[in-house]
Amino acid sequence: MSTKTPKTIEADVLAWLDQVVIGLNLCPFAARPRRLGQIRVVVSNARDDDGLIDELAREGALLLEQASEIIETSLLVVPDMLEDFEPYNHFVAVAEMLVRQYGWEGQLQIASFHPNYCFDGAEPEDDENLTNRSPYPILHLIREESIERALSGFPNPERIPERNVGRVCSLSAIEKRRLFPYLFRA
Repeated sequence: MSTKTPKTIEADVLAWLDQVVIGLNLCPFAARPRRLGQIRVVVSNARDDDGLIDELAREGALLLEQASEIIETSLLVVPDMLEDFEPYNHFVAVAEMLVRQYGWEGQLQIASFHPNYCFDGAEPEDDENLTNRSPYPILHLIREESIERALSGFPNPERIPERNVGRVCSLSAIEKRRLFPYLFRA
């Protein structure tokens, strides 16, 4: 359970967004909505799966109700549960089922970020995992129309993951400690 205030948690997430996601250009589409204030960061109060499902449903509905010029995308930060990656990964599957249950397929996608993120087939210590490592468990709700619009003008979008892995693998030990301090705390 986090002892930090929601404002501090939000600041941690925005620092990660600015320094890692945008700073390393891991998501070439994040800088514009960040600059325009269209990225919503919500710190969850959930203490159990049911509470988090309710928050996720509310956030998905809000995102779809608002124009993308107001809220382009939403980061639901989960500081008080899902600390271990395996239960988090299981919850991501539940979240994806929720997208189908609410009829949001074709409208919303969920991207996942976690302090202990580990790609299938990778070892936990592999640098490639850094592309999806965040200071807290995060469920990123993304409008599919925004993804399609962004990808349509981007050359070779299928190479983004490969490029991102190359970028994080090229970081020095000092850069990793500076960009991912939450991974090196005792």
